[in-house]
Amino acid sequence: MSNRFEGRVAIVTGAGNGLGRAHALGLAARGVKVMVNDLGGARDGRDASTSPAEAVVQEIRAAGGEAMANGANVARFEEVQAMIAAAQNAWGRVDILVNNAGILRDATFARLSLDDFWAVMDVHVRGTVNCTKAVWDLMREQKYGRIVLTSSASGIYGNFGQSSYGTAKAAMVGLMNVLHMEGDKYDIRVNVLAPTAATRMTAGLIPEHAMKLMAPESVTPGVLFLVGDDAPSKVILGAGCGVFTRNFVYETEGIYLPESERTPEVIAARFAEISNAERLTALESATHQTLRFVDKATAAAKTAYDQ
Repeated sequence: MSNRFEGRVAIVTGAGNGLGRAHALGLAARGVKVMVNDLGGARDGRDASTSPAEAVVQEIRAAGGEAMANGANVARFEEVQAMIAAAQNAWGRVDILVNNAGILRDATFARLSLDDFWAVMDVHVRGTVNCTKAVWDLMREQKYGRIVLTSSASGIYGNFGQSSYGTAKAAMVGLMNVLHMEGDKYDIRVNVLAPTAATRMTAGLIPEHAMKLMAPESVTPGVLFLVGDDAPSKVILGAGCGVFTRNFVYETEGIYLPESERTPEVIAARFAEISNAERLTALESATHQTLRFVDKATAAAKTAYDQ
């Protein structure tokens, strides 16, 4: 992997504090020109201000880097388009997009208002789609792009009281899977980061002793890996406390049931076989799963015929 990224241009959303700030500073330290996007304001995203983004820009410039602040609301496509245009006008291209902006509205599903549910979806899902859509054609034309979507263990595994956040973060995996395929021939590599870090969003949720281990800067090397020239694609990278992992989605071998046995009772009786994890398949696509099922059914039918 390249150690530096001179000449590259990056946009990092939600970069005024926490993880986004660490990512912006990390990219700038490698020679990347960085558009630092942040609405500013309180933990819930209200009281918008570009001052946090401007403070990060000043840090970058003081260290000899090049950066601009931007206060676009990622949930509003026209503002995102203007942000991308500003980056293009200043630097001629956009090579890297780190979708990091997010908010929390934690509550059990019984107590969660629909307004709060959709507010979280707007920032995480609509915001990520807006930013990615705004750079997609540009990256296709220049035949180069590196995109990071920020997920979470809350979406991959679940977390009590985070139905809205978990839903939004699980969506990142589905979006990555498809964009990886559609961007492949244009050298657009799309990956998911599943970080854990001490930020404004986790304030009050994480024990104090754990917070000290969870510096956002411990996650950023994973982002730098995912946006380098030699980056992989379609990777879910876990990162936090200096620990890095890779998450996979597998399918068990499964069993074929002849038509006479396709009942819920048989499935229940053989559920342990269905769940057997000794033979796992990492699927390349939804079509891969369909063809695997067809092959398994065809083989079973041939065996029955031969007998």
